[in-house]
Amino acid sequence: MYAILDIESTGGKYNEEGIMEIAIHKFDGRQVVDKFMSLVNPEREIQPFVTKLTGINNKMLRSAPKFHEVAKRIVEITEGATLVAHNAQFDYRILRTEFRRLGYDFRRKTLCTVDLSKKLLPDAESHSLGKLVRSLGIPMSDRHRANGDAIATLKLFKLLLGKDTSKDILKEVVREAEHGELSPNQLDIISELPAETGVYYMHDKDGEIIFLGKTTNIKKRVNQHFTNLGVLARKLQKQTKKVSYELTGSELVAILKEYEELRKNRPRHNNIAKKKLFSHTLNFSSNGKPHRVAEIIKSQFLEAERIGFNGVPSAMSFLKRVSKEFAICPSSFGLQDSCFHKESPCTAGCSDIQDAAKYNQKIHAVLQKYSIRNKNMVLLDKGRETGEKGLVLIKNGKLKGFGFMELNHQINNIHILESIITPMSGDENTTFIIESYLRKNHRLKVLDLSPSL
Repeated sequence: MYAILDIESTGGKYNEEGIMEIAIHKFDGRQVVDKFMSLVNPEREIQPFVTKLTGINNKMLRSAPKFHEVAKRIVEITEGATLVAHNAQFDYRILRTEFRRLGYDFRRKTLCTVDLSKKLLPDAESHSLGKLVRSLGIPMSDRHRANGDAIATLKLFKLLLGKDTSKDILKEVVREAEHGELSPNQLDIISELPAETGVYYMHDKDGEIIFLGKTTNIKKRVNQHFTNLGVLARKLQKQTKKVSYELTGSELVAILKEYEELRKNRPRHNNIAKKKLFSHTLNFSSNGKPHRVAEIIKSQFLEAERIGFNGVPSAMSFLKRVSKEFAICPSSFGLQDSCFHKESPCTAGCSDIQDAAKYNQKIHAVLQKYSIRNKNMVLLDKGRETGEKGLVLIKNGKLKGFGFMELNHQINNIHILESIITPMSGDENTTFIIESYLRKNHRLKVLDLSPSL
């Protein structure tokens, strides 16, 4: 017997969410034999983004029953059944949390249709509920409402049951009721972590760092490690006894710090980066011609007038982007299909290349903006707290380190900057990291320090 479940929660801090809508369809493997659905007064405010997503607002819930008024019905309809949900550990955790507030220890076995679909439908482009059911031709209505999502999950589950002809996967995926729950020690660890940007370190019983990572939300990321199902997650769940962290404020600083510390600490459960993080370089060289030629070459060193990319599509996308940004005819990059002119292939003769001096000036402007080669500069980003800025110092085109400073400091004073930074070893990978971040994040403030040096 299965209880197909979907819960809509209020959102909010971890383990402080409340249930605002629930739907349960009791399924005996052939047909639905019972069902229960109801709005629930969560006795707490709904997060604005949740209202926007679901259409449920605080006014709609004022007259709805409170959880203690529907708890008995939930116990009855799920008795002797395995809970089935899409991302079951989330729904089960929220449900157990509500029962725990009533002093009741609610336990059921669980089955996750995300896990099942990944095993039985490995080629699906996405395993999110909405995209997955659409790709399978399963009709769906009332998305992000409990009953609509529960019905879609039920239809998906029926399809997956049919595909599991050997029944081996069902036996493997069905887990005991404790699955998805955090141990008391893990709950203590999570409760003390901030939902902020930084680097986190997972320690074993001897204090050794067994895994480290960077994230924009330390609490959320560590919680994922503790609730995920993969081989690595299970090792971390078993061996982690403590989690420490360092806030960076800046995501770029966190990325650089992770790269540096992985090489120094080499934690046993991290996959240490290969020699090069980039696979191709985009070169702007003259090759004996009056104008610079754009060439995408596999796995070359990052030298002057070269920018690194992780794949040809990424480099091509960049060329299309700068052709528009700097008004460079795409055909000069070999992008005839993106030419500004209507003719295809381009028959305009490409005035950019004909006027080599003007064309080369545009290429120089591209390199000035998106390359750090031979530059002295400071990248300013968010700090760890209000009134502070994070900074990354680059000297002669190489990363020198990162640091933090108050807004009233002289940020154009190189001596002050060098005294407050934490030194880092710059190499081709750190150059690639910084240039990639510059391409994707426009909020960074870039200060040219060349006159000061």
